[in-house]
Amino acid sequence: MAAEKTMDGARSLTIGEVARRSGVPISTLHFYESKGLIASTRNAGNQRRFPALVLRSIAIIKVAQRTGIPLEEIKHAMSRYPPNSKLTAAQWGEMSSAWRENLNARIRTLEALRDSLDNCIGCGCLSLDDCPLRNPGDALGQDGPGPRILEGAAEG
Repeated sequence: MAAEKTMDGARSLTIGEVARRSGVPISTLHFYESKGLIASTRNAGNQRRFPALVLRSIAIIKVAQRTGIPLEEIKHAMSRYPPNSKLTAAQWGEMSSAWRENLNARIRTLEALRDSLDNCIGCGCLSLDDCPLRNPGDALGQDGPGPRILEGAAEG
């Protein structure tokens, strides 16, 4: 099936073509569209058509999701530009730097977890309330809920 052209002469793709070329299931494309991450138009037969540039938007979404960035953050970052637009290098730099500190904080948390995980599991007690080495008498429980040692290490 040959790609259609839009009124401005740009190449237009069916949802099936977008799914095949992006490696994203059609149901995911519908979801992205319902969340305002990508946009389509309708042809005379009321079928969805996407500009070829949507493939770039989907690639950005996939990369961002793979790094763990929530869809709401992706949407917020992408909303600064017109839907399915071709981002310049400067625009991509702005978008990616906005995610950098969040990613760095998550990396610090994961490193702290990695570095303390062996000690936690290694003692063999697996106690949630009392660990004679890391939390004698559940002293950390008095400071509030959650993984107090890990959260403290990640903040430092």
